[in-house]
Amino acid sequence: MKKLGVRERIIETASDLFYNQGFNQTGINQIIKESNVAKASMYQHFRSKEDIAVAYLIERHTMWMGQLAECVSVQNTSKGKVIGCFDFLAKWLTEVNFRGCGWQNIITDLPEDHHKIKQQAILHKNDVRKWIHDLLINEDQYSIDEAKELGDEVLILLEGAIILSQIQKDEWPIKVAKKACVKILA
Repeated sequence: MKKLGVRERIIETASDLFYNQGFNQTGINQIIKESNVAKASMYQHFRSKEDIAVAYLIERHTMWMGQLAECVSVQNTSKGKVIGCFDFLAKWLTEVNFRGCGWQNIITDLPEDHHKIKQQAILHKNDVRKWIHDLLINEDQYSIDEAKELGDEVLILLEGAIILSQIQKDEWPIKVAKKACVKILA
């Protein structure tokens, strides 16, 4: 296995800490220590903890969207792919012991002045929203306006299922949200 560079070690360490401990509960000194880098080296790559968090969210977005697309690729229709999002949620959230959404978690744990992090969370959620819209627009069954409205309803079901399954430590909210999705897309 290839040895990670300083920047990659910092992001990998911070990713684990931010996701599992929370942004506020993770200190810069802990990131430096656990990534086994010198403070000066860390500051060569990142000016602040917020910049590390932005890098974490960018990498997480790429990974998450790739895993989502791979999971739903077995579906033959765009509607099937949208409904398949809930299967992805069940698989992913079970694997992380219902820890929840990295963007939801960091945004609820964030001081007011961290605008770059908020922007990354908004970008991610908007990208998921657009991805769902695009899939439903490809269905001949819906007009563009209908596809966008239904897509927004699906996004709310996804987000609600994530947070409620995190609270409940169970996948029943995902199953219920998937049933609701099937009904609204009928």
